[in-house]
Amino acid sequence: MSDSEKNDADDIRREFHEAVNMTASELSDWLETDDSKSVGQKDDGGESTGHKSGRRIVDLLHTKKDDLSDDDLSHMRKVVGYVSRHTAQRPSGDVSDTPWRYSLMNWGHDPVK
Repeated sequence: MSDSEKNDADDIRREFHEAVNMTASELSDWLETDDSKSVGQKDDGGESTGHKSGRRIVDLLHTKKDDLSDDDLSHMRKVVGYVSRHTAQRPSGDVSDTPWRYSLMNWGHDPVK
């Protein structure tokens, strides 16, 4: 890995850990709830894209830095982009019990934390 690629990977990991403000256990517990399963665009198997991503994020949070693959880094970049776009669309008022918050939580970010 070149120095440039290493710096890019470091930036992706840093941005990922800034965007994902839930611990692996918090996210894992959240993904088991009905509220988590109720939001998002579902695939043929009935699981939403965000819910599937959340399961992968739990794995990524348990993965050592040196064991991250290019595919892992790509998914981490996708998470950062999603959280950034979605937080910019924050609805007005109390968001505690909203599909907007639940969707973000599936991606590892709790906006009321």
